[in-house]
Amino acid sequence: MLRTALLAAAREPRVRHLVEANPLTRPVVDRYIAGTTAQDAVRTTRALADHGLHVTLDHLGEDTTDADKAAATVAAYRTVLDSLGSAGLADRAEVSVKLSAVGQFLPGDGAKIALANAQRICEAAAAVGTTVTLDMEDHTTTDSTLDILRDLRVDFPSAGAVLQAYLRRTEQDCRDLASAGSRVRLCKGAYAEPESVAFPDKSEVDRSYVRCLKTLMNGEGYPMVATHDPRMVAIADDLAQRAGRSPESFEFQMLYGIRPAEQERLAAEGKRLRVYLAYGDEWYGYFMRRLAERPANIAFFARSLLGRG
Repeated sequence: MLRTALLAAAREPRVRHLVEANPLTRPVVDRYIAGTTAQDAVRTTRALADHGLHVTLDHLGEDTTDADKAAATVAAYRTVLDSLGSAGLADRAEVSVKLSAVGQFLPGDGAKIALANAQRICEAAAAVGTTVTLDMEDHTTTDSTLDILRDLRVDFPSAGAVLQAYLRRTEQDCRDLASAGSRVRLCKGAYAEPESVAFPDKSEVDRSYVRCLKTLMNGEGYPMVATHDPRMVAIADDLAQRAGRSPESFEFQMLYGIRPAEQERLAAEGKRLRVYLAYGDEWYGYFMRRLAERPANIAFFARSLLGRG
């Protein structure tokens, strides 16, 4: 019930205003957000790289219905990619892009605009020697996102995708994408979805996650295992060994600010660990989904607002 309420609040303007206006919110947000500028993002990326970690950068924003705002998002990505190249960090960092932030929801030719904008970001990434992963949003965008991915990979074959294990369709999507050269980030999912398209129970989502992991590990692509669950980390390790995978042939991914000691431990063991690092002004929706994912996050937030965090 609480998770559902938080996910609904993530799209509620009145709640957004209350949270953003509260001066006690900022210190909590800083735990999960790198800052607001490209300079903030690059500075945090360097600090993580110095600890043996890789990074994927998300310039925050979604559900854009304004063409100028979509263009501004593209410009922001191109700026941060250029900055990563200049800082010598492109071998450690890629970027993650929500298509709804670059035009997917624009009326008329939204999908075409999103593809063109994603191509511009991919061009900037390729120019400095890195790549792009397309984030997945709620289930209504899945087909469009995968269609755009297929078109994008014609010129940028390293472009990656995210699949969400809580969707009933995802096992088949994993089979479709477990091919040579394909990069797939598997996560559990962080949106409120109807039972008709998503598994309602955590245990069902966990079982789906493992089935999807098996498909990806036994495929010819590059699995990106996005989880903070110690059981799933251990299962992924076991499946990788059974599939004869080297440490360089897959990676783990975790969110900035969540289990940082575990991130460094895995990296110290020789595993590739990539931190999902969000930055920018449009942090509200991302922040609320982080609260919804883990009860510990909610308690931390509440203590901070009460002055006890």
